[in-house]
Amino acid sequence: MAENGADQQAMEIDRRVESEESGDEEDHRKGGIDELSQTTREPDTPVDIETIILDPEAEDVDLNHCRIGKLEGFDVLKKVKVLCLRQNLIKAIENLDQLITLRELDLYDNQIKKIANLQELKDLEVLDLSFNIVRKIEALEGLNKVKKLFLVNNKITKIENIGHMEQLEMLELGSNRIRVVENIENLKKLNTLFLGKNKITKLQNLDGLTNLTVLSIQSNRLTKIEGMQSLINLQELYMSHNGIEVIEGLENNKKLTTLDIANNQIKKIENISHLTELQEFWMNDNLIEQWSDLDELKNAKELQTVYLEGNPLQKDPHYRRKVILSLPSVRQIDATFIRF
Repeated sequence: MAENGADQQAMEIDRRVESEESGDEEDHRKGGIDELSQTTREPDTPVDIETIILDPEAEDVDLNHCRIGKLEGFDVLKKVKVLCLRQNLIKAIENLDQLITLRELDLYDNQIKKIANLQELKDLEVLDLSFNIVRKIEALEGLNKVKKLFLVNNKITKIENIGHMEQLEMLELGSNRIRVVENIENLKKLNTLFLGKNKITKLQNLDGLTNLTVLSIQSNRLTKIEGMQSLINLQELYMSHNGIEVIEGLENNKKLTTLDIANNQIKKIENISHLTELQEFWMNDNLIEQWSDLDELKNAKELQTVYLEGNPLQKDPHYRRKVILSLPSVRQIDATFIRF
């Protein structure tokens, strides 16, 4: 039974952890390639682009996993709005100048080393360059209409050259090598920011992001919750797997519905009694010992889920019963729903 519970716990944690790779929106796109045909080709051998038939009238072009090695021949697409080229062998961004109708460009999982040659795509709204080998954010001048920018899992060391993208609503920079949160103060419309799995040591330079509703900064090197006083519209905060010792600095974040501070070094639940809209509280794998700490959550009348496993108080033989008595609105404790 314990083993089954552990499996269920692992599945639940996988479900709820904010994906620092959420640039992968593959589910909503159509697959255009016969899987059987892929097995007959030699791996990593680019196909001849002339063997791919393009419809000049097409608005949505999906060429996932086609082993395309070079961007060429796409100028026939006079009406294209969405061009999806995931999981190919493309090494350079080139020959796209004629695609002025393009709204979404997806180059997820290729071999691109440098952002370049996008300046003519002035109506672009979504750009995905996740899972490439990009080292620098650059050459985005003129892309003033971009609303979603995905740069997950590259080799980027600095946030730069995006201050002009004032329409940006979602920025995904998870799984890079970033050390400092900077150069995003002008992104007034930004509502979702993913910075998980980097090397960030301090929360700073967030004052201009008053419309931010989701902030994910999991798996970094934070030791303190700070710099969030201007995030008055924040609803979801993910800070698990850091080195935080004290819950603090959330005085102005009264709209929080999800607070994830799992896997830190926190000894006490405190300074959150004002978070009355809280629905999800993830506090597993910390150092909580006192049952009286749960009083901090009693004002959250809509609280549905709490994760407290992996804390010293879980060793109490009446652990689940005590959580239920302390927090009667809760419907799920750790990975298990409460049975009434």
